[in-house]
Amino acid sequence: MKLAQRAMERLEVWPDLSSGPASCGTGRALRSVHSEIVHFHSDHDVDLHLTEGAIERFRGDLQESTAIRLVPGSRWVTVHLDCDTDVDLLMSLVSVALKAHQTGPSPAGLRARSECNFRRVTVMPR
Repeated sequence: MKLAQRAMERLEVWPDLSSGPASCGTGRALRSVHSEIVHFHSDHDVDLHLTEGAIERFRGDLQESTAIRLVPGSRWVTVHLDCDTDVDLLMSLVSVALKAHQTGPSPAGLRARSECNFRRVTVMPR
């Protein structure tokens, strides 16, 4: 089974998430009551919607990870799934995203770039 499919199946059973088409038009999404949280674009590439505060709080750790791609000005991070450890990282980050979005989008957050990183990130094989 592909890593992204396995990750999605694990996340679909979380009570705070529901699935549907991704708003970007490519792949499946999981969303909370407040916003889309995860876009599964391919067998290996997933975009995760964090808040600006969460990205800033974890920026150092995110930049050190070989599985994570950050796009300046985006509230989405791209997670490249190559192994089970990457899936575990995604699970942890989805938990962070859900907590960060619990209060719903702020007016400032609504004005920030809201589209995911699909087609804006190039992931090179490791």
